[in-house]
Amino acid sequence: MTTSLHLRSGPLRCDIRPDLGGCLAGLWWGDQPVLRSTPAEALTTVRQAGSYPLVPFSNRVGQARLKWAGTSHPLVQNNAAEPHAIHGVGWQRPWEVLEADPQFALLSYEHKPDAAWPFAFDTSQAFRLRHDELEVTLSITNQSSQAAPVGLGWHPYFVKRTGSHLHFAAQGRWEMGEDKLPTRRLPSPGLDADCAALDVDHCFDGWNGEAVLSDGQLRVCLSANLSHLVVFTNPTRDTVAIEPVSHVNNAVNLLGQEGMTADALGLRVLLPGESMSATMAIRVEAV
Repeated sequence: MTTSLHLRSGPLRCDIRPDLGGCLAGLWWGDQPVLRSTPAEALTTVRQAGSYPLVPFSNRVGQARLKWAGTSHPLVQNNAAEPHAIHGVGWQRPWEVLEADPQFALLSYEHKPDAAWPFAFDTSQAFRLRHDELEVTLSITNQSSQAAPVGLGWHPYFVKRTGSHLHFAAQGRWEMGEDKLPTRRLPSPGLDADCAALDVDHCFDGWNGEAVLSDGQLRVCLSANLSHLVVFTNPTRDTVAIEPVSHVNNAVNLLGQEGMTADALGLRVLLPGESMSATMAIRVEAV
């Protein structure tokens, strides 16, 4: 069953599709799309959404195989021919609407262990629209009987307009191999670049929690209480994905390699009944 939610506050409005992975179908400032945007009723796949939640992990688990507590768990390869598991499970499951009004929506999803993820969890998303800002909070509680690895984040696709410029500060960048998995970390100050020729698909760490995308029409400030940022775009794309996330790509399988610790990778390990939350805000102003 198709469900759509429409939030509006001043010039800012957003459409949400709970049944399509709890995704943001679109975010607009007046008539200008801030994210890649489709009216909720017209959206047919979460892959064309403006943003979707990353839970219980971000980016890829290499070769769709989770190695945890001495056990190797095969996961679902959920991205066409790619051999990895990608972006968790929340974006591919329907969410339930718990509350909704013109400026607020609360969604939830309850996960039972399955082939896509072997640990039970509950998760929720709260969307709050203010005059110039969309705030989203994503929370998860480990409902399994053992400690479980957890990560959270979002995958927003921002519109790349003529003159789009991206700026953020970081401390490191994880280089990627041809298999789209991280290979090594190098120092990096972040990015301060025009987007037209930008070719990047990397996870940055030591992120200071703020990124600004500006062009001749809008200035968009993305902020989050997370320390990692995945950025993905190239000259053929009309969007730039700027993804606040809690951990390095494939973190769970990097754990323990060459002394890599959970803290260094940004990986959280939740005990049974323990919870974790993250908040992202997208603030918009006309130029």
